[in-house]
Amino acid sequence: MTTYETIKTQLHITPKTWLVTGVAGFIGSNLLENLLRLDQRVIGLDNFSTGKKQNLDEVRDLVGSNQWAKFTLIEGDIRQLDACKNACRGVDYVLHQAALGSVPRSIEDPINTNENNITGFLNMLVAARDQKVKRFVYAASSSTYGDHPGLPKVEDAIGRPLSPYAVTKYVNELYADVFARCYGVESIGLRYFNVFGPRQDPEGAYAAVIPRWIASMIENEPTQINGDGETSRDFCFVSNAVQANLLSATTTEPQAVGQVYNVALSARTSLNQLFAMLHERLLLAYPHLREYKPVYCEFRSGDVRHSQADIGKARKLLGYEPTHTVEQGLDEALEWYKSQANDNGARIKDGMTATV
Repeated sequence: MTTYETIKTQLHITPKTWLVTGVAGFIGSNLLENLLRLDQRVIGLDNFSTGKKQNLDEVRDLVGSNQWAKFTLIEGDIRQLDACKNACRGVDYVLHQAALGSVPRSIEDPINTNENNITGFLNMLVAARDQKVKRFVYAASSSTYGDHPGLPKVEDAIGRPLSPYAVTKYVNELYADVFARCYGVESIGLRYFNVFGPRQDPEGAYAAVIPRWIASMIENEPTQINGDGETSRDFCFVSNAVQANLLSATTTEPQAVGQVYNVALSARTSLNQLFAMLHERLLLAYPHLREYKPVYCEFRSGDVRHSQADIGKARKLLGYEPTHTVEQGLDEALEWYKSQANDNGARIKDGMTATV
């Protein structure tokens, strides 16, 4: 039995109370679904600036009324300290996912990114400290590696940030470390590498690359690849990210606490390879894709050329073992992506950029 399987069994036997911030978002709603399936009590905090109520509706339909009854939603903003303190009352573990993501958005609006990702993060740390939360697990980012050229990325070797978003996520790590030293707040940061899966937004100016491309291919709209397509990323299915969160919250290994971990596969997939994977999977259902080709555009400001994680630290200290490869994740998530594109008639609009 893996460490993760053992933890899930223990949680079934002795349920805990969890706070998931950004609960109506992509990763937040997947955490909610998995926690409810484990019969946990979950409090969710979201201001719905980027999260969607339809994500919560979908989780409700998936888990059923008995488990849904264990969920309490607080509509509030992490930029308000009182809302954070209210949400943290009686909570064992915080899974802090709320943030304004996207490198391009941060370049266009650094002030709003700072308010959400730094002020909001500090509010949550203070609330967790004051409410004596057992463990504070937060979404860090692979963007923290900045211009460091080394591959694979190792947690203690970072470069200069390449965007305001990257600055905010690095500051989160610094604040978490200071709160551990000054106040004894136990925290663990998870540097996500291009997480994908169900309930990932296929629309909007800052949609992630996989749902955006699937929507554009289904709608027979141009699929835009920034640069020559050889830019590579360590794409990580959301189930792997959920695992890392639950392992981090519940680990009893003292050395594992107060650390930052890569959450990925330790693999590289180029944008050209990703396009080929998606094209192959969609072609049978959408014959118009037979002669379909991507459109290559200029490289995007703030992007790193290659990204790949070393996950040895997470394996050693947390017992993290990814359950899904990129291909397995795409196979599991594809029907959801297709249904969303078909139901919503998602369109790729001029000037919109997929985030990788």
